[in-house]
Amino acid sequence: MKRLFSYGTLQQKNVQLEKFDRILDGSKDILQKYILREIEITDESVLKISNKRFHPILFFTNNEKDEIHGTVYKITSSELLKADDYEVDDYQRVEVILKSGVKSWVYVGKQSNEKNTFQ
Repeated sequence: MKRLFSYGTLQQKNVQLEKFDRILDGSKDILQKYILREIEITDESVLKISNKRFHPILFFTNNEKDEIHGTVYKITSSELLKADDYEVDDYQRVEVILKSGVKSWVYVGKQSNEKNTFQ
């Protein structure tokens, strides 16, 4: 099983049912060194599923005081690919260590990594 940390629309039950055909079982966790912003979604298929024009997006800060609260889910490899399909081109999937010590995938803003720190 893979782990996926969600801080946004992938926590919505309607999105989970549409993308994974089931409600995901998850637990609360925290991602450090990131801040939350919003982007406007223009992809009609994503808008139809989420019913939200603006989605949250993360950017790396390297500041341990910056924390994002969310949910970490156990999903299959095929479900991870379905999540990739749901996220628009503004996001990239990266592997992180959550505050609990769990290794997980998360979607962050493109170019958001330790070499490109958000100021």
